[in-house]
Amino acid sequence: MSRKQKKLLTRIIISAVLFAGGLLLPHGCETFSVIWFIRLGVFLAAYFTAGWDVLWKAVRNIAHGQVFDENFLMAIASIGAMIIGEYSEGAAVMIFYQVGELFQGLAVGKSRKSISDMMDINPESANVERNGEVIEVEPDEVEVGETIVIKPGEKVPLDGVVIFGSSGLNTAALTGESALRDVTEGDEIFSGSVNTNGLLKVRVTKPYSDSTVTKILELVENSSENKAKTESFITRFARVYTPIVVISAVLLAVIPPLFMGNWSDWIYRALTFLVVSCPCALVISVPLSYFGGIGAAARHGIMIKGANYLEGLAKAKIFVFDKTGTLTKGSFSVSEIKPDRSLGLSESELLNLCAAAERISNHPIAKSIVNAAESENIPKAESAEEIAGFGVRAIINGKEILAGNARFMKKEGIFKEEPSSSGTVVFCACGGKYAGSITVSDTPKDNAKKALSELDARKIMLTGDRKEAAEDIARKLGIDEVRAQLLPDGKVKAVEEIFADKPKDSALVFVGDGMNDAPSLARADIGIAMGALGSDAAIEAADVVLMNDNMNCIPLSVKIATKTRRIVTENIVFALAVKVGVLVLSALGFANMWAAVFADVGVSVIAILNAMRMIRS
Repeated sequence: MSRKQKKLLTRIIISAVLFAGGLLLPHGCETFSVIWFIRLGVFLAAYFTAGWDVLWKAVRNIAHGQVFDENFLMAIASIGAMIIGEYSEGAAVMIFYQVGELFQGLAVGKSRKSISDMMDINPESANVERNGEVIEVEPDEVEVGETIVIKPGEKVPLDGVVIFGSSGLNTAALTGESALRDVTEGDEIFSGSVNTNGLLKVRVTKPYSDSTVTKILELVENSSENKAKTESFITRFARVYTPIVVISAVLLAVIPPLFMGNWSDWIYRALTFLVVSCPCALVISVPLSYFGGIGAAARHGIMIKGANYLEGLAKAKIFVFDKTGTLTKGSFSVSEIKPDRSLGLSESELLNLCAAAERISNHPIAKSIVNAAESENIPKAESAEEIAGFGVRAIINGKEILAGNARFMKKEGIFKEEPSSSGTVVFCACGGKYAGSITVSDTPKDNAKKALSELDARKIMLTGDRKEAAEDIARKLGIDEVRAQLLPDGKVKAVEEIFADKPKDSALVFVGDGMNDAPSLARADIGIAMGALGSDAAIEAADVVLMNDNMNCIPLSVKIATKTRRIVTENIVFALAVKVGVLVLSALGFANMWAAVFADVGVSVIAILNAMRMIRS
């Protein structure tokens, strides 16, 4: 509880004691008698102790042109009750309103704490080596290329590469996973993780402004700016609704007594009407529910950029997946080598030729071929270029070497019928003649099948791989539809086609590895970047960022979004039903100020408690 909340609680307790004392004094005493003055004084003391700040806010807001808000409603209703002699009810309105405000503050504080505890990753300092000494500086004062020293128990202040030492890093605040990540010389590490058991020296690769911790903190801090449609509607609704009920209350206080008399009774009904009409329950609980949902997701390493994306996830009916690195491990291995005997190449010679060409590529398939070859026997390429979506062209020992897919071979006039294989086939040509093929196999992620089975949606896989290899993975995972042999721009076109055919009022979600899927991530209703720890491209392009590589986080994010939407709907229906009912009863004279207090503060507290279920998820 903050200092401000403690002060409010103290005021509520003092005003409640005064209020109780006023109730114990004799009722019905003669006006302007000593007891009457004492009783009035006690209730006024309780009233102003609890609500002086509400009155001040109402006056200040009116001066700034913001008339119709909850402060104005509470001020008018409570002052009006005092004027017509309902001192106890006037004081009660203010006391219970402040109780509701205290509950709101505690709920918001709890939600913020749940995120800030999880996101307690911002390093306060960095130990940097300069001129043979280790000095402590602010992280933003460290330059790229400098060496920082990270002792056991310290947070990693900046992204970099380990140049000395080994240790286990706790990345729970970034990924939601409790298992330590072992690092040693040559490994990349990210700011925000915690060094647990060994001294590390790290060469900084990014300035603090571009570090992982900064990107994540900006993502969380900016999430409140992207409001859900429901949240925006409630805000607009309150702006229209509040003036209408104030005007209705004025009409209720003036028009009926012109014909029926009994002014005090109708004024009392109008004041009750005002208390009931306060939209606090909706204005507070709806944003709180979404904020709680974002916090619940963040504790599992799921960063959602705003309530609008959380709301979109709850409507997800189509999931489009990139294959390599998303559904599969992306750790390829050479499973078969088939040289064309007409050129007299052995398996090792074919492998070495392909590896020499593929050395320039960062694609996982290319890396697997290079890793499979014996490094000392790989010839040096005189020149090489990578052709996106096709393969690599290189000059080795004066001969042109081509390594790539079947489209590449056909494009270059080297036709060879594509063999049937469940793996990815890389074809090789030497000097304009077909030289053979290398089959590279990838395997589905361990938890992919279970995670996909939990998604009640249409599941589509996009890949640049051959149809046979893609369909083999799809069968293993339970994918509904496969679109294979796609060039990079073909994936975007496929997403656009699927988007055009999606059901109305539903969302299309694209899931990719965040490195080369930025256009597709941006085109979908919701873009989810998998395993995006340290990936600037993913954090920028995606709407939802999974900091770990756990497929189970996808159905979990949908469950959190669905639960959030259900809680929001419950609060809206409950609040409106109670308020409309009590509004009608107050206009007809069947509901007093105490019922109005319940319809306002009671409903607000219940809605807040319901919203807090999301925070505890």
